[in-house]
Amino acid sequence: MITERAYTVEPWHVRETTLDLDVLAQSESVFALSNGHVGWRGNLDEGEPHGLPGSYLNGVHEVHPLPYAEAGYGYPESGQSVIDVTNGKILRLLVDDEPFDLRYGRLVSHERVLDMRRGVLERTCEWTSPAGSTVRVRSTRLVSLTQRAVAAVAYEVEAVGRPSRVVIQSELVANESLPEPNGDPRAAMSLRSPLEQEDGFASGERLRLVHRTKRSGLRVAVGADHVVTGPGRTTSRSESGIDVARLTVTSVLEPGHTLRVEKLVAHGWSGTRSLPAMADQVDAALAAASHDGWEGLLAAQRECLDDFWARADVEVHGDEEIQQAVRFALFHVYQAGARAEQRAIPAKGLTGSGYDGHAFWDTEMFVLPLLTHTAPHAVAEALRWRHNTLDAARERAAQLGLGGAAFPWRTIEGSEGSAYWPAGTAAFHVNAGIADAVVRYVEATGDLRFEREVGLELLVETARLWRSLGHHDHRGAFHIDGVTGPDEYSAVADDNTYTNLMARQNLLAAADAVERYPEEAHRLGTDEEESAAWRDAAEAMNIPYNDELGVHEQNAGFTRYQRWDFAGTRPEQYPLLLNFPYFDLYRKQVVKQADLVLAMYTCPSYFDDEQVARNFAYYEPLT
Repeated sequence: MITERAYTVEPWHVRETTLDLDVLAQSESVFALSNGHVGWRGNLDEGEPHGLPGSYLNGVHEVHPLPYAEAGYGYPESGQSVIDVTNGKILRLLVDDEPFDLRYGRLVSHERVLDMRRGVLERTCEWTSPAGSTVRVRSTRLVSLTQRAVAAVAYEVEAVGRPSRVVIQSELVANESLPEPNGDPRAAMSLRSPLEQEDGFASGERLRLVHRTKRSGLRVAVGADHVVTGPGRTTSRSESGIDVARLTVTSVLEPGHTLRVEKLVAHGWSGTRSLPAMADQVDAALAAASHDGWEGLLAAQRECLDDFWARADVEVHGDEEIQQAVRFALFHVYQAGARAEQRAIPAKGLTGSGYDGHAFWDTEMFVLPLLTHTAPHAVAEALRWRHNTLDAARERAAQLGLGGAAFPWRTIEGSEGSAYWPAGTAAFHVNAGIADAVVRYVEATGDLRFEREVGLELLVETARLWRSLGHHDHRGAFHIDGVTGPDEYSAVADDNTYTNLMARQNLLAAADAVERYPEEAHRLGTDEEESAAWRDAAEAMNIPYNDELGVHEQNAGFTRYQRWDFAGTRPEQYPLLLNFPYFDLYRKQVVKQADLVLAMYTCPSYFDDEQVARNFAYYEPLT
């Protein structure tokens, strides 16, 4: 966490007034820019120092074998991990032959500002080299919300006090060195040099690199074009080598004079398109960006965000810090999914490689509800991505001996990527989250074409999963046993209340949709008998309740477990998963995710006000 007061409280900006290298990695996430397709971490323009270099393309990943000490049937064989693609944001600077490196010389001032209205990251600094040459550097960076493939930087250097020879090296760099993994299971798997170069191009002020991933076979192309403005003696030359293409701009600046480089960067990737096609694709994107130019990109960015804020802004009166926090959250959620377009919205968006760039159930349950009411087109695209992965989900369900579709706990391209079987095999509630997102989107937008063409099949296949997974007991109650709910400190439990209630909603929504679209349902092989079985299971769903305590149980028997010794747990022992064995966590009353409390939010009609109050009072101290 960043706790220092280098960050001012402003309603529309996140401003860092000094640079602290100890929290550089955190600030890079704070200042990350994205449009859901392209993501640039908030690294310094010159590339170093950095906490974690990061340039991402949504869906670009490498596969790797999943290691098991003792493998079992149904375990996924390979995992997926997001990779750092070719970095187009680097602009290195040399002042009188000395590298502009903030770890050396004297940093007179340094400020970065995330402008959430304009969608740009601005940086201003003044630096004196070890030899005494002083320059002012100003940069503005954006990832375009209107031109999906494009990001851009305007970089300006001004000499202060005395003439200075300055050199700007604008680069495309692949296979950057990454820090060693830290052992935290939430951190990304480290994949060294995942890209193999296929083509390099440098001519005039145009650069391009094309690479391919070694195992997943994805082709990645990144190109850059430049507009250089400087004194009359300014020169430039370009070159291309292995994993790098570079434009070098040289000038002698008199005090008060500036050298400016506007850099437009285009990105593309495909698992099927040829090398010439990918090169043409990024060249075309650069041509479109050049047509608008830097000022055109800025204007379009502001117009797009004006439209977003007109729908999405939440005004908080009386607490400026909360106001800033709400807008910061809105901005990051929007840029995570605005142009994802039939790709997943990962757990960290495109701000970093945490969680290996995977999408989880959080997308449907926490991200899509906000986007449903502020950027509904992004929700339709995210759910179309789920629909496009149905074949993989059906295969997974069949592998597990179940009907319908079993969507993965974590994934990039649709197959299960978790080596932790209580989640990757038993966390079926992701299915209900997808169904919930479908229902919410259709109710909010009235998009009946989407419901008919995409939503119906998602509802049907998820309902089939629940009906095959659960069973009626001798009294007729319907049970879903041996599942892992949202709370990661519980696993493979019977009748998880959240899962059961969400499955109940899923089953009823599917039955209702089948009635609305009988012809389409018939093509999916659904009949009245199957629909009636869904309704029967929903109405008979068992929801565990402790009559003595007057509270719902997170899962059957949960309130019988021994309570976790919170008083004996030291602050440095949190998070518990890094300091205690899962076995100990699983058999105690301790909650990581507010599982039962979330059920009261997502399924409010099932609980009366008194039950809500008692449940919250019981579970809050355990969470």
